[in-house]
Amino acid sequence: MHSAPTWDPQQYLRHTSHRTRPFLDLLARLPELPTAGPDEPPRIADLGCGPGNVTALLADRWPTAHITGFDSSPEMLAKAADHAGPTPGGGRLDFKPADATHWTPDETFDLIVSNAALQWVPNHPESFPAWIDALRPGGTLAFQVPGNFTSPSHALLGELCDTPQWRDRLGDHGRRFVHILDPADYLIRLTDLGCEADAWETTYSQLLQGEDPVLDWVKGTALRPVLTELADDPAAAADFLAEYRDLLRKAYPPGPHGTVFPFRRIFALAVKTG
Repeated sequence: MHSAPTWDPQQYLRHTSHRTRPFLDLLARLPELPTAGPDEPPRIADLGCGPGNVTALLADRWPTAHITGFDSSPEMLAKAADHAGPTPGGGRLDFKPADATHWTPDETFDLIVSNAALQWVPNHPESFPAWIDALRPGGTLAFQVPGNFTSPSHALLGELCDTPQWRDRLGDHGRRFVHILDPADYLIRLTDLGCEADAWETTYSQLLQGEDPVLDWVKGTALRPVLTELADDPAAAADFLAEYRDLLRKAYPPGPHGTVFPFRRIFALAVKTG
């Protein structure tokens, strides 16, 4: 049984503009919500809200909404608390602990959204029926997840964890995302549940700056389980990072304007029709 990774909000937020862009693209595709009037403001859940910076963007789109961000990381929730409270449009933001692996809504929502979180949730499509059941008619389930787990950044991480030096200690800590589906699979599953669904993918060619920027990127996400596992052994952590850094330097050489880091994202949304 894996221990939950320890998250570092400051490390995660070092690449805010790149990490936020897919959510903004998803947000632009979301339809209006079934309740958006002054007497019945929208009810929104952000599942896997992280440090709350994108949760706050939902209040820009739906100013009167009551929005709750859910996350299993105490570190992320502590940072998200900076955004909690009344919003300028008359709504409010709050944050609660919840593990998306087991989260079953206990109230009705107009929108359940998840940004770059469901890749950490094994068998997450099995939760779609319960989540859609919790939507009002006309409500939306929408999410985006990374789809780059066969790219060098992640493949090299998995291969390094599986070398004789690290296998016994790290096992499959570098290979924890095999349950991400292709867009067509999400489309079929959501349509089967009686929704009007859409699914697509985008590969962002991100230009990262600084020394070893791909390593810096994955320190905020995919590398968290390894860093958590090695947290009590700084020397081993340093050795692992040095090996991984050298592999990444060969896979992602810097260019004259920075280091190009292609990043595939998978998007899906489903509007409840009944």
